[in-house]
Amino acid sequence: MTTAAPYLPFSDGKPFALRMGLQPLPAEQWIEIGEDFVPQLAEKRKLLATRHDDVVQVLPQAQLASEEALKLLLTHLRRYYPGRFAFRTLRSLGTGGKWDFTQLSLHPLEHATRLVQEDFCILQSEDSDTYRLTAGAVCFPSNWRLSDKIGRALAEVHGPVPGYAEKLGTQVDRFFKNLAAGTIMVRANWLIHATPELFQAGHKLDAATAAAITPENAGEKLWLRVERQTLRRLPQSGAVLFTIRTHVTQLRDAIRDVKSGQDLAAAVRTMPDDVARYRGMRTFRAALLEWLEVRATR
Repeated sequence: MTTAAPYLPFSDGKPFALRMGLQPLPAEQWIEIGEDFVPQLAEKRKLLATRHDDVVQVLPQAQLASEEALKLLLTHLRRYYPGRFAFRTLRSLGTGGKWDFTQLSLHPLEHATRLVQEDFCILQSEDSDTYRLTAGAVCFPSNWRLSDKIGRALAEVHGPVPGYAEKLGTQVDRFFKNLAAGTIMVRANWLIHATPELFQAGHKLDAATAAAITPENAGEKLWLRVERQTLRRLPQSGAVLFTIRTHVTQLRDAIRDVKSGQDLAAAVRTMPDDVARYRGMRTFRAALLEWLEVRATR
């Protein structure tokens, strides 16, 4: 949980729309280490110990790409975060964790997700057209299960998303096919949740919790969750590496001025009902909008 929202992806004030929203990202900004580094890494260690199969899923064909991803991460950390890690035997100066990469006992993606706050996914294609999720170390999913997605094509991975096939499917497939090695792209995805929990695989909002959210307390009861997502092609394997860095901020701390309140209200108000239902927001949308209306006039 962070005390201020570093990103407000709805800040353009436009009506809600499904969009890729990708922008080029400088290499030095690929990995994002924040003030919540220690607690998020502690939560990852707990999940990897208690719910390993829920957060790590790998197929054999992703082994080489996963090794390449880990090497890429280590090179990045050595170059851009030399003060946070000791590299003879890699040691995190923030968490105290140690890794001897000459004797890897874990899958490379699990090692990667233990090092930084990002989660990691590998997507591969046998025909350059259909990309499949072949490996993932995802400790912080948002209402989806890694075991349900592993091995599936992009269209199937996003199948439950209302409007994806009609509005984004072809565009996403084209992007994956044409993504050049050496280019890093970034986007931000936002949701409103009734809990700050980072691990939310198949989480359902119960009726009592939903009923307790009112226009008076929505700022305390609700949380803005922003996923900073990056995509880059691994040059040796040709796979696409997808990272997810999760930020969770109490809504009253995220919406601090009139404009941000107006912008979020515009996005929530114009969100189609099926999308609001899919995102788990439909039951508290009215209360949220009333709270935002007050916030946006202060």
